[in-house]
Amino acid sequence: MISSSVPLLGFAAYSGTGKTTLLEALLPKLTQAGLRIGVLKHAHHDFDIDKPGKDSYRLRHAGASQMLIASRLRFAKITETPESEPAFEQLIKQFNQDELDLILVEGCKNIAFPKIELHRQPTGKPWLYPNDAEIIAIASDTHCDAELPQLNINDIDSIALFVIDYVQSMSKRVSKIKVEGASCDSFAHPNTLSVEEARQRIVSAVRAVADSETVDLKDAGQRILSDNVTSTIDVPAFRNSAMDGYAIAYNDLCAGRWQIVGQVLAGHGFEGNIAAGQAVKIMTGAPIPAELDTVIMREEAVEQDGYVSFPNAHISAGQNVRHPGEDLKMGQPVFAKGQLIQSPEQGMLAALGLKRISVLRPLKVAIFSTGDEVFEPGSKISTSGLYDANRYSLRGLLQQQRCELLDMGILPDDPEKIRQALEEMSGHADLILTSGGVSVGDADYVKQVMQSLGHIELWKINMRPGRPLAFGSIHQTPIFGLPGNPVAAMVSFIQFVQPAIAKMQGQTHWQPMSAVAVAEVELRSKQGRTEFTRGIYQVNDHGQFTVKSTGHQGSALLHSMSQANCLIEIGPHIDTIKAGESVTIIPLQGRI
Repeated sequence: MISSSVPLLGFAAYSGTGKTTLLEALLPKLTQAGLRIGVLKHAHHDFDIDKPGKDSYRLRHAGASQMLIASRLRFAKITETPESEPAFEQLIKQFNQDELDLILVEGCKNIAFPKIELHRQPTGKPWLYPNDAEIIAIASDTHCDAELPQLNINDIDSIALFVIDYVQSMSKRVSKIKVEGASCDSFAHPNTLSVEEARQRIVSAVRAVADSETVDLKDAGQRILSDNVTSTIDVPAFRNSAMDGYAIAYNDLCAGRWQIVGQVLAGHGFEGNIAAGQAVKIMTGAPIPAELDTVIMREEAVEQDGYVSFPNAHISAGQNVRHPGEDLKMGQPVFAKGQLIQSPEQGMLAALGLKRISVLRPLKVAIFSTGDEVFEPGSKISTSGLYDANRYSLRGLLQQQRCELLDMGILPDDPEKIRQALEEMSGHADLILTSGGVSVGDADYVKQVMQSLGHIELWKINMRPGRPLAFGSIHQTPIFGLPGNPVAAMVSFIQFVQPAIAKMQGQTHWQPMSAVAVAEVELRSKQGRTEFTRGIYQVNDHGQFTVKSTGHQGSALLHSMSQANCLIEIGPHIDTIKAGESVTIIPLQGRI
């Protein structure tokens, strides 16, 4: 949620509709009515508001990342953003809302907030309102079937009156505008489910496994903690040096030079007493003698004839000293149940002295393929057959999720054998996964058997690839029937099976991986569905992600999936992403 103390109102339209011209005519009428207006204009290209040769231009191009220009009449702040495009929320926060009654937004049609759609029939562009629930009115040169207020795009007075009424109705309360960015899956066709709706239904229907086991810490990587972990010791346990150097007493600083009376190595202590004007050479991690409290790094020391001095060092009391419990104190909570154990967590658990740790047992996933036309790789294939690519792709995805596989191989198009296999798997597996056989064909027996044994729903998802999806349960065991096309099966796994597995594994803070990239080329989609395009992203000279598609996007083209290192997610209300515009990507490294 983004908080705004003044109403927000956008003007959404395709290029060529005349947004700027309309706003230019509208603004004087709104200001004459007494409204104080802020305007956010989103540009799809690079721009410069400063003139070459001006002092501010020269200073900015000399390296100033933020440039504030001020005079008696106005001030302007120019901020360079080479790393990434600013978020919508961040841009709205730049306005001094205490001095405004309304913020108008030109562009940003891919963001979910209240808008007036501008439409001119000669442009030949499609309507936006069927796929954007945030459009509150339409200003057009033609009538449409929308059950929304409709205004004449050439009647600026009527548009101004609508805006004034909108401000008066909205200003009675603080506006809370939900921003979903470019992934706005809330605009789904009413006859099907959006990606987000399907994902939420699935995740809410599955439960985490409760069984745990104790494993050696060295084998606990990528496992999930089954209990909370509390520190039983102070970390570090004793006062020690943070680097190689010389330990002194800070109160001796006037000595100028110190007699070296010994050396303390890590794992060893110093025996004896230390008098004023004396120091010890000390190594990283070694305990600091009780009489000393400050360590100067070796690089700042000059050692000669058994004495050490620090002629150019800036010395502060207690520097480079680690204190007991500085990292963790005894009794302090360390990790909560559901924590994924990765290398930092393994190291921290080792620092607590824990040799064995309690983790949730691996999720058991049964997987199989069906079809008389499907053959095992390496076997003799018929002239009308194909090798079983889906099961191997899904196996790889499940192994990435650290699941224990129960591979049932390939089942023939025989309802009784499918029934027997599903009955058996439902008694041994935590989750059942298959692909194909869940459509409306005469030999799509998997769906029939699933429905006879348990509860199953066949959903049409507003996405491409991966429109058909079966989900349900057999004897309380969740089951997924993924699409038969290889790419569709993998994309559906990433969108629906992966979050279900994360919850069933007990991960309490799992979030899907995504990032924002700049499109290198124009990307097209069909409005009304979420498009997942196979893409290749890279990092440009400014440290930004840029992305392009792998080319032809057929659902059966598995080779393009191996070429891709990301999926490009195009929301259902978007038909075109122009080169230079931002788009959401889902990186695939570590997932495929």
